Amino acid sequence: MTNKSWKDYEFFVGRIQQSLLNAEGISHIKNIVVEIDKKITDRNGIERQFDVYWEFQLGGQIYKSVIECKDYASTITIDKIDAFIGKTNDIPGLRLIYATKTGYQSGAKIKAEKYKIDLLIVREGNDEDWTSADGIPLLKLININIKAISPPRIISFNPFVDMKWVESQPNFNLDEVSHAFSRTLNNELFINDIEKGERISLYELQNILPKKIENMQYGRGSFSESFQDALLENKSGNLKIKLNSYTLEYQYNKPLNVSSTIDYSNELLGIVQNYATGDKKMIFKDGIIHNMSDE
Repeated sequence: MTNKSWKDYEFFVGRIQQSLLNAEGISHIKNIVVEIDKKITDRNGIERQFDVYWEFQLGGQIYKSVIECKDYASTITIDKIDAFIGKTNDIPGLRLIYATKTGYQSGAKIKAEKYKIDLLIVREGNDEDWTSADGIPLLKLININIKAISPPRIISFNPFVDMKWVESQPNFNLDEVSHAFSRTLNNELFINDIEKGERISLYELQNILPKKIENMQYGRGSFSESFQDALLENKSGNLKIKLNSYTLEYQYNKPLNVSSTIDYSNELLGIVQNYATGDKKMIFKDGIIHNMSDE
């Protein structure tokens, strides 16, 4: 195994541990930062290297933890645990943790229990992790199908005013009113059908066009409507003109079908399992921790 693969595994374990610390909610005690390739000098003056290290302070005491990471294809032997104990013997106050991808031989497990060393299996996820302990499949994929339906869009609106009404209004300037209406947004320009007691904006008219037009087809179309007693007016009603009818052109687009797949396995950072208790956690890249032992 190359030094690069060992280093990659150290960073992987460090990232997993940082996620666990953040999820435990103890980061408010101190800004806990997980360090990789930490050098510590023992009481004999010998500098020792540790793959993963972090510390925090609580109640005036400093708590230090180290993880020995071994990315082996075979299980960890007692000799590896002995070497870890020897390396840490002259550095008091350390919490000792061992991490590997495969597992531990029985002698290694017994020795680790005697010296209170936590044994972890830290690895990438696989298909078997998406099944609970009682054999129930866990949610791994979500297929989303969205049908986006948009209302018709009015692309031109042509009102026909009652000229007799215009002529009956003193000091009424049709050009000024028409110019003011041309600068009014479609959600602020209203058709007030006094006969029916209905007042809708041009924006709302777009949404109800499919109800007004029987068997409305997709694409470009036109529509007209006449009134007995109606006004075209702004939102406040202080600007208005009597409306006989209108014609409009619209664009009605087909629904947009969008499909996407959420694969939660792509968001899974890794798996942490306590070798002694069997407790297993799924660690996700966004910091979410799923305790599989609760299944």
